[in-house]
Amino acid sequence: MTISTGQSFEQQTVANSAAGVRNEAAGSAGAAIEVSGLRHSYGERAALKGVSFTVKPAEIFGLLGPNGSGKTTLFRILSTLMIPTGGSARIRGFDPATQPNSVRQQIGVVFQSASTDVKLTAAENLWHQGHLYGLSGARLKQRIAEMLGRVGLADRAKDRVETFSGGQQRRVELAKGLMHHPAVLLLDEPTTGLDPGARRDVWQYLAILRDQEGVTVIVTTHLMEEAERCDRLAILSEGELVAMGTPAKLKSEIGGDVIVLEADDAQALAGRIQSRFGVPCNVIDNRVRLEREQGHRFVADVMEAFPREIHLISVSRPTLEDVFISRTGHRFWTEDEAGEQQKKEKH
Repeated sequence: MTISTGQSFEQQTVANSAAGVRNEAAGSAGAAIEVSGLRHSYGERAALKGVSFTVKPAEIFGLLGPNGSGKTTLFRILSTLMIPTGGSARIRGFDPATQPNSVRQQIGVVFQSASTDVKLTAAENLWHQGHLYGLSGARLKQRIAEMLGRVGLADRAKDRVETFSGGQQRRVELAKGLMHHPAVLLLDEPTTGLDPGARRDVWQYLAILRDQEGVTVIVTTHLMEEAERCDRLAILSEGELVAMGTPAKLKSEIGGDVIVLEADDAQALAGRIQSRFGVPCNVIDNRVRLEREQGHRFVADVMEAFPREIHLISVSRPTLEDVFISRTGHRFWTEDEAGEQQKKEKH
């Protein structure tokens, strides 16, 4: 009887030829991942435009960006599924484009789309994954038991994955990606479709991997609250790296509070505020947006100066979306994209 592994061609490609003892080589200058001037184009459309960054060992590093920002293309290059048009990348000293088999020994990959076979048990899914990486016999059995225990599914080892919740199925995906003791774990939108509790569990486990096992984690996400959990972030927009740093540092670069004003003629109001107070303003989605220290005091001055023009005011501390707006001049999502994304998250 033939049993399907439930893997797509992409997942089989990553696992294929990766059997053997893991090479312990580290990247130059102690970096786990180095990306230098990475470029990629689909015909005439540039998906990556000279992106460069490094990821430290035992760091959770986020790639944050909306649809079309280039983060998925970057993920596919790092996971050896695509050769870049230009530039280079190295994972623990190996080039994904020219040394894919060596890279596959270093990385575990969790794709956004499900790779588990729901008709198999959790243990059977891990058994097939272990075989792809050269594990067998007692060593394989021990690793399966270890991984299921680590993701809190030891008591569900013999249950079919189709009986699991979405969060439990994602934990099986994580266990599969870690079967061969990778030094680097790559995750593409790992919490898509999960409820808040399941998302929290995934991130708690990623923190354990970083803190207790020294695993380097690189994760793509479009969710601001998840990006806040990363040690450092690379924010992408239209194929370019527009900001990089810790979430706290990036937000601290915003000049004080963020003030948003709604008016009938936002463009005219922005001009008058700039003329009267000398404060730079942007108009985004027909709202005046500006940054100002002690925003609550400045708002009082603006209301006194233009009492009949302003309908609504909000004052808030900077968020990562404010960082994105500050660097790009537009919102993370358009209204239509935000609506579509909310629909996806509900299904």
